[in-house]
Amino acid sequence: MLKKTCAALSLLTACVLTLPAALAEPVPDEERVQLDLRRTTLVVRDIERSLALYRDALGMRQSYDKLIRTPRGAPNDAEAERSLRLAFLQANDDFVGVLGLLEYRKPKKAQPVSDLAFEPGTIVLVFNVKDLDQRWEAVISTPGVEVLSEPSETSYPSYDGKGTIPVRVSVIRDPDGFIVELNQLLGELH
Repeated sequence: MLKKTCAALSLLTACVLTLPAALAEPVPDEERVQLDLRRTTLVVRDIERSLALYRDALGMRQSYDKLIRTPRGAPNDAEAERSLRLAFLQANDDFVGVLGLLEYRKPKKAQPVSDLAFEPGTIVLVFNVKDLDQRWEAVISTPGVEVLSEPSETSYPSYDGKGTIPVRVSVIRDPDGFIVELNQLLGELH
């Protein structure tokens, strides 16, 4: 039942969230608002496991990786009151759409992985990929990744309502329980 629900909701989410990204262009100056969504930060249990998925399997570029200790002058984790590791990953833009990964090293924070998907309060990360079939094996073989929906083809109404937008849609749960859609646009918009 969960897989059917995930698949149905994933199609709706892909329609709403993924397709505008396929048409992404800079917003004209006269249409800009006074707000930019710069980054989404995921609090993770093991940053290396997360990097294995987002950087290594998906191909995001790592642009930042720092230890942040309190007090700032603490030379190591043992002498720090608190220690965090923060990494930033980028796809095709270095200003918006940055994915942050934050690991609490000291004190370590444990939280069970949620089994909720497409429920109020859950987060769904949607990525457009150009090579879903080639990338799929690396993604699903990443430790801790759970497949919720194998890649399958569907189509959505076009923005003008006169045609369709063909998409290959898939859904995984990352090692920390976040839902990730990997979608590939197929052909031209028609």
